[in-house]
Amino acid sequence: MNDRFPTGTFTPRPGAGSRARMLAVQSGTELRLAFRNGEQVLLTLLIPVVLLIGLSVLDLVPLPEPRIAAVTPAVLALAVLSTAFTGQAIALGFDRRYGVVRRLAATALPRWLLVAGRFGAIVGVVAIQVVLLAALAAGLGWRPAPAGLGWGLLLVLLGCAAFGALGILLGGTLRAEITLAVANVVWFVLLLAGGIVVPLDQLPGPLATVAALLPSGALAEGLRLTLSTGQPPGGLQVLVLLAWAAAATAVALRAVKLR
Repeated sequence: MNDRFPTGTFTPRPGAGSRARMLAVQSGTELRLAFRNGEQVLLTLLIPVVLLIGLSVLDLVPLPEPRIAAVTPAVLALAVLSTAFTGQAIALGFDRRYGVVRRLAATALPRWLLVAGRFGAIVGVVAIQVVLLAALAAGLGWRPAPAGLGWGLLLVLLGCAAFGALGILLGGTLRAEITLAVANVVWFVLLLAGGIVVPLDQLPGPLATVAALLPSGALAEGLRLTLSTGQPPGGLQVLVLLAWAAAATAVALRAVKLR
């Protein structure tokens, strides 16, 4: 036996595991679970695809030509909203209901790593969405300004942070059934009146002012600007996303429950 297995081969190595390894495993697990949920796939992929094609081909909303140039940034913002906020809130709410979060908290995973794993899954899903939607939009004639691609990526990451923190706050504080209703209502309201489908300059004055201060309006308008012109996003848009991310994170750290 000693000839086949040198001394020390099976020596126990007690101690905490690699944080990077645990984060990768947790993020991968959350990502696989997200795509196994039919409702999540419908929310994160099918609806944005349908809206991208429908709003580009049909004159449902008055938009400048080429329509695809105005529709694509809006649909990308919708994808971030759907995944980071609505999908995350609903998933966390039902994970709490069934005791999943409480059981994970009892393992060797630190609480911050559980949250980081969810954010990692959000970024992974959004990355897949962005690639698929951008490829489809390119097939429909979308030609973004090359100089704006980097700024667009920054805005998407800020949007993930803001909406992800809000989703965790909602799903971590309310009952699952209430979370389901509230998350869907908020999604619908932001879609129509939050600066996503209808640009801010086409909304009534007071509503446009409010929408500009929402993460949905800041993200959608920022993407329209950077991807269409190549210019950096406005300072207000970046500040709005950072403020929502910081405020929601601070409240979530105090309010989120494990049960």
